[in-house]
Amino acid sequence: MSNWIKFTHNNLEAFGIISGSEVNVYDGDMFDNPSKTDEKFDLKDVTIKNPCQPSKMIALWNNYQSLANEKGLTKPKNPLYLNKAISCIIEQGESIIRPKNYDESIFYEGELGIVIGKTCKEVSVSESSDYIFGYTCINDVTAMDLVKKDPTFDQWTRSKSYDTFGIFGPCITSDIDPMSLEITTTVDGEVKQSYKTSDMFFDVFEIVSFLSHDMTLNPGDIIACGTNSGLGPITSGQTVTVNVSSIGEVTNKLL
Repeated sequence: MSNWIKFTHNNLEAFGIISGSEVNVYDGDMFDNPSKTDEKFDLKDVTIKNPCQPSKMIALWNNYQSLANEKGLTKPKNPLYLNKAISCIIEQGESIIRPKNYDESIFYEGELGIVIGKTCKEVSVSESSDYIFGYTCINDVTAMDLVKKDPTFDQWTRSKSYDTFGIFGPCITSDIDPMSLEITTTVDGEVKQSYKTSDMFFDVFEIVSFLSHDMTLNPGDIIACGTNSGLGPITSGQTVTVNVSSIGEVTNKLL
């Protein structure tokens, strides 16, 4: 297992692998055979940044059995998804900002994120693992009351693409079993979501294969695998933490 991070140290940006209380610095391209250097820093001396810059951020809908049962839904014929605008992404620890034109419910959604490692087009399920670099934590923030505002059109992309609604990190973890992870979401320290990735309708390999037949996936692209029971609203001043076992956690406050 390797936990890859991007960080700044003395105003210089770098990337590497966490090793205990240190980060070993690598050179080159994180997604293309990077080389380890002799340099290392204490984690307390670096500022962790988003681990990658995706060209697209895709979010799945109705991908968990337990939530589907609650909502009276059934397994879809194929993965259902939408796009989050890249402009919605914020850096580690930054605040979620309520949009000025929206004063209704804002929901947290704790999720597992897939990070693509190399250009991926029309790959089979069995080939998918070769194209996945690793996994990350996701908070798929959503202006939930906006989705059904227009009776003729569900506004999923708009509801999820407001500035500051795209949260992921703190690292990309490789060489783990993505289907045996536990996801926990807390609001002001109170557990709101606690579920396992094994409850997915479509596993990460099926998801990547399916999407690769719809579009080319590029290194650094992120796929949020969908959320499960317990998603809900947060109010101004509340802090949300999404923890994924073996990966870490992301924490953000709604202002």
